[in-house]
Amino acid sequence: MLKLRPLLFTLVVITCPSTFAQTYDVIIRGGHIIDGAGNPWIKADIGIRGGRIVRIGRLDNAQASRVIDATGQVVTPGFIDMHTHSEYPLLYDGNAQSKIRQGVTTEVVGEGITTPGPLEGPAVEPVRETLRRYNLDLTWTTLDGYFQRLLKTGMSVNLASYVSSCQVRFDVIGYENRPPTADELEKMRKLVASAMEQGAFGLTNALEATCAYAKTDELIELAKIVSRYGGIYATHVRGEGDTVLDSIREAIEIGEKANVPVEIFHLKVAGKNNWGRMPEVVALIDSARARGVDINANQYPYIAANHPMLPLLPPWALEGGVDKTMERLRDPQLRVRMKQEIENGLPGWNDNSVQQSGGWQGVVIGGTQTEKNALLAGKTLEELGRIRGKDAANAFFDLLLEEHGQVMCILFMMNEKDVQTALRQPWVDIASDGFSLSIEGLLAAGHPHPRNYGTFPRILGHYVREEKVLTLEDAVRRMTSLGAQRLGLKDRGLLREGYWADVVVFDPNRISDKATFASPKQYPEAINYVLVNGHIVIDRGNHTGERPGMVLRGPGYWGYRGAQKTDQRCKSDIWATTGWSVRKTSLVN
Repeated sequence: MLKLRPLLFTLVVITCPSTFAQTYDVIIRGGHIIDGAGNPWIKADIGIRGGRIVRIGRLDNAQASRVIDATGQVVTPGFIDMHTHSEYPLLYDGNAQSKIRQGVTTEVVGEGITTPGPLEGPAVEPVRETLRRYNLDLTWTTLDGYFQRLLKTGMSVNLASYVSSCQVRFDVIGYENRPPTADELEKMRKLVASAMEQGAFGLTNALEATCAYAKTDELIELAKIVSRYGGIYATHVRGEGDTVLDSIREAIEIGEKANVPVEIFHLKVAGKNNWGRMPEVVALIDSARARGVDINANQYPYIAANHPMLPLLPPWALEGGVDKTMERLRDPQLRVRMKQEIENGLPGWNDNSVQQSGGWQGVVIGGTQTEKNALLAGKTLEELGRIRGKDAANAFFDLLLEEHGQVMCILFMMNEKDVQTALRQPWVDIASDGFSLSIEGLLAAGHPHPRNYGTFPRILGHYVREEKVLTLEDAVRRMTSLGAQRLGLKDRGLLREGYWADVVVFDPNRISDKATFASPKQYPEAINYVLVNGHIVIDRGNHTGERPGMVLRGPGYWGYRGAQKTDQRCKSDIWATTGWSVRKTSLVN
């Protein structure tokens, strides 16, 4: 008789981990989540582990090392400041106080005139002089060398950088007003390519200043290099006053001929005679976009600009660099010529900043290099003349000599209606054009523009809550995903599972900028928590001293280095997909 053997079964129960109480590093609980894409808010919790967002939803039973109660508050991605000057202040103080307290978690540096690398030949000494203001020594020559120096001291924000066409021109040609030779242009191309391979996100410049020597065809050739690496062309256009339309047309031409996306820095129309022309500017950009040109712009929400004082001089006075300019300022006859041209105009000089600001009374002295002139901060050049018992022009020239040209100024040259018209455009993102400063110590010197302390909360408080120029969701989109999209950041700028946990928690009913033109050194209100890569940097409005910021690298770096690069850092993280917990190793970007 056949004897049957009993069959043994093992029951394996596979249970989705979301049914268990999970442990996170941080849970942000009960907030109104605005994801950065422009979507309406939702009420949910955010679970963070290993620096990343691993869960968005109901986390009632979950546990965490730290739970943030966000009830009644808004939770957004960290803000991306698309145009800053913080490369050297961050080396001095990586806490980035005036930026992180605004909710800025990523700063984009290398704004135009110079970038932290490459540094060669005639470009080296001006950078050394700038670093002396921060008691720093120059110890690198490449963009990657700067990144490595920055990572040694650490920073509270992430940092990305462009490479400046002005910088490579200074490296190769110096400060001469002439086109490059064929050999010089080829060297400039190679320097741009090298910077892109080291992680630059694109090419930038400041065509309204010393870089005005560069002609359009030169810029197209350099932008073509950037295009090959998947970067962008970000520019201070050649003129923002009478020539603003032609200047934007030049940027469009460069974008089209080099096949590269374009980002226009601090979109504005300058000078009282140009007020009301912003609709023309918008129409020009819209028409370019309609025919397929990938062009955006950024903006700071103020009616005054912030600028080095040297470009207030006629263009010819700047040729050859700062030392040559100082020689001209010592020449009595050339001073007479400069004064006449500033006050009466010069054919072909269409961006006379003194005239655009309404005269000497519209130019306010910002930071100075020497202690003896520190008390002049906040005075207009007209007031400077009265203090020194001479006309404003010669008092201005003397000040430049005393400071070796290292003076900042605030220029009241825009109007509010144009600011709001630009702000309403869906392709405009937000940028401070400012520095990481502090309210104490060396980084509190001078009389800075309030944008250094208040740009992002000013948008959320003044232009969203009070003026209703933007909805809250759209304002957040402009501060987060729009910039991330422009730079090509794949895992920042949105609140999404798997993304880096750069997060801001604020009270939408109270958030406001406190910094004013009269009293600029004030931190904003009601930004209660800021997380960078999952670490809490602002806790109940106070800086924790954490410096978890990363150097972000552009597409040329990843394409060139691939998986074999030797200087990568790795970090384990857990990310969620379809409810399952999966462990992987990811490259820190």
